[in-house]
Amino acid sequence: MSEAAPKHPSGATPGPGRRRSTSPHELEQVAFDLFAGDGFEHTTVDRIAQAAGIGRRTFFRYFDSKNDVVWGRFTEQLDLMRQRFSARPADEPLMDSVRAVVVEFNRVDAAETERHRRRLELILRVPALQAHSTLRYAEWRAVVAEFAAQRLGIAESALIPQTVAYAALGAALAAYERWLQEPGIDLCSVLDDALRHLAEGFSAV
Repeated sequence: MSEAAPKHPSGATPGPGRRRSTSPHELEQVAFDLFAGDGFEHTTVDRIAQAAGIGRRTFFRYFDSKNDVVWGRFTEQLDLMRQRFSARPADEPLMDSVRAVVVEFNRVDAAETERHRRRLELILRVPALQAHSTLRYAEWRAVVAEFAAQRLGIAESALIPQTVAYAALGAALAAYERWLQEPGIDLCSVLDDALRHLAEGFSAV
């Protein structure tokens, strides 16, 4: 008879063949594996915690909800996005700056490409995530609108900054869908192409 698996201080037991997950990145991987096998809707926080070998309380130290697991370090990435906008040349055309920053925002290491694909499939294809995604989209648009407003010297709530933000998000979503449909193409190249064409419509800005 084999020994029982050692108990984690939280009282949870790691899933078979899996060591305890001790970082958001590792916990995310555990959750993605469960989402792929059982479906997002049928995977509970308790199930993720159990498979990761942590307690429910520990899960919530990393993520506010199951929905937030899918979005990963999104808030940190938005902070980085703001920094990249701030670093763009002041004389660069507005939409060229937006294109450059959005493309870089979506650039991942080759080893992370499959995880990024799984993330986008969940965000774009799972109905249960749509309400949460709407909130995240609004946060993303706010960063773009903030930059556009600063560049143009007008209020963030003004028509042009908001139009730029909504249009950039729409172009990005179209590029994501194209990338999911054709796995062999490069996401950043598709994004760059979509946003380059979009810029033609804002050439007078």
